[in-house]
Amino acid sequence: MTASDSTTGPEGCAPGSGAGTLGPDLLAVIARLNRWATSQAGLEVPAAQARLLAAVEQVGPARTSDLARLDSSSQPTITAQLQRAEQDGWVRRTADPSDGRASLVELTDAGRAVLRDVRSARAAALAPRLEELDATERDVLARAIAVVERLLAAP
Repeated sequence: MTASDSTTGPEGCAPGSGAGTLGPDLLAVIARLNRWATSQAGLEVPAAQARLLAAVEQVGPARTSDLARLDSSSQPTITAQLQRAEQDGWVRRTADPSDGRASLVELTDAGRAVLRDVRSARAAALAPRLEELDATERDVLARAIAVVERLLAAP
């Protein structure tokens, strides 16, 4: 992973080169950053399990089918991951109040602790790289995070 200077964007593209490539470039660089941080963090939890725990946290109590859709995975794949997470005590199933035949999955305190540890390990892997940035670059990143948060909050 290399830091770009203030005159180039991802893969050397000029800043403001148009919304046509901005979306794909943003998605690609965020995905690369996530993969890099995960690979450097030395996690004891498989990345797929960590992603599942984050999804459960994001949507709150949810049906298996909702989690599969959110993760773009098949329902059998998510069911198997949920069974492992449930055996590890990271999630629990509760009855769906709107449909007695279905269940909802929610994080346990242990699951929240695992997710907190995963996030801390990934952040610790990234911290030395962030320290290499000057104050202006860190400010640009902070402002970019706020913009991404606004994008995610939009309907």
